[in-house]
Amino acid sequence: MKIIKLNAIDSTNTYLKQLAKETQLLDETVVVAENQLSGRGQMGNGWLSREGQSLTFSIFKEFERLTVASQFVISMAVSLAILEAIKRFNIPDISIKWPNDILSANRKIGGILIENVLEGSVVKYSIIGIGLNVNETDFPNLPQASSMKLETGKTFPLEEVLDTILKNVFKNLKNLSSSDFSEMKRLYEINLFRKEKVSVFETPEGSQLNGIIKGVSDSGELLVETENNPLQKFQLKEVKLIY
Repeated sequence: MKIIKLNAIDSTNTYLKQLAKETQLLDETVVVAENQLSGRGQMGNGWLSREGQSLTFSIFKEFERLTVASQFVISMAVSLAILEAIKRFNIPDISIKWPNDILSANRKIGGILIENVLEGSVVKYSIIGIGLNVNETDFPNLPQASSMKLETGKTFPLEEVLDTILKNVFKNLKNLSSSDFSEMKRLYEINLFRKEKVSVFETPEGSQLNGIIKGVSDSGELLVETENNPLQKFQLKEVKLIY
């Protein structure tokens, strides 16, 4: 593992993607930003981070036997790795909100942005961006955001949290192949936020529907049982969970 630390950068994912194009990166290269100025979340959403209070970093990871059809296993593996890591710091009531937000007590403390580079029918490598709210205590206009400190009342050493997460992520991604999918999916669904509970979903058009999250498909779609349909599949941004 090689760690590159930067004082300030627009986006660790953008920086690492450019680096991967220009140089021969070592597998498991990590870029950590002390201050990320233009962090990105899923589908272009922003990610708020504060210097010295949060963790923002990106990982370069190569794969050998992972098919494009099974690429959602990367998202599941990373989500589970972060969950396992922060459990060690006694963060309460943690879960994964589909597809890969990290929640504590129904509030978001972490997010993941994965950008895969494909070669034929396999995943060549991934740029995995992770943002984690560690010691922040103020989230203006973000009522569903929280941090490890807000959920526990404790201040955490950033380096120790980072080291624990990286060890877990690389353990989960080591020799990851398509054959690992079913076990990862089982563990992911066990930790899925609001699974088997009646929930309210909103479509991009603003209409709402009630449904029960049953799990995810092999391609990562959310499986929801509704009153009029035994099982519907939703892709990212096709529905928003209201909670």
